[in-house]
This record gives sequence, C-alpha cells and structure tokens, in this order.
Amino acid sequence: MIHALEQEQFLPISMKEAWAFFSSPRNLDEITPPELGFRIESLRSEVVHEGQIITYKVKVLPGVWIPWVTEIKSVDEGRSFIDEQRFGPYKFWHHRHWFEEVDGGVLMKDLVHYAMPFWPFGELGHEIFVRPKLERIFGFRREVLERRFGSTG
Repeated sequence: MIHALEQEQFLPISMKEAWAFFSSPRNLDEITPPELGFRIESLRSEVVHEGQIITYKVKVLPGVWIPWVTEIKSVDEGRSFIDEQRFGPYKFWHHRHWFEEVDGGVLMKDLVHYAMPFWPFGELGHEIFVRPKLERIFGFRREVLERRFGSTG
C-alpha cells in the first residue's frame, strides 16, 4: 500500500533564502529530531543536483542504526526537487519539495509517498509506529523552521 503525507508551511522569507536553505543537504540535520541521531555519511556536493547520491545513518531504536541512501531525481532550480530512497527503511520513498512565492514570503510544500516493507506486518507497524513518527518528525521540522525564519501566527 502506498501512503501519502502532505504538509504546507508559510515562511516569511524570500525564494532565494528558502532555496539556499533547503537545497543544502547539510541543513537536514538541523530540521531532524535529535532522537533520530541523523548523520550524513557521504555527500559529494553541498547543493542538490539531479543524480546526486546522499548516504545517511538514522537511529530507528536505541543503539540500532540503519543506512539510508537517497538519490536526487529531479531539480527545478529555485522551485522544487525530488528525493527518492535507493536503500533504507522503506520499501518505497518519494519526496517532492516545492516552493511557491506568495505575498509576504514562500509557501513550502512537501508531498511524500511511501510504502512499508514486510507486508502485512509493515502495515500494522505503519499504523502503530511509523505514521505517528513521521508526523512527529514533520512537526519538529515545522517548529524549527518557525524559530529560524519566523511565522505569521
């Protein structure tokens, strides 16, 4: 089963500032909850580009680290990019990030499509553990971005 997670967030910054921040994989660490122990293992470019491979390690349980390899599949410079998992915790992961200039700032949008491994057990784990964890991760990111860039609320 393919699941979807969507999020929008207004940021009172310019498109140039939004792109500079989000197109740098190094900034993933800042917007990822500390309990994931997120760390970049391999990064050959500081700015996303099509075909870029990025390897990370994430902590899924205390003391249990797994590798996560993503490829940047598409980049529309200054507007959007897509990352896809090549190896990692999901059977399928496709994440589109895009940025739209709006009055007073930028509307940042995320659309993640993903599937769990180990059907049907993965689906049970999705409802109990994975979906709530993804929602916490994106909630954490929202809070960090509001502190960093401000908000309208």
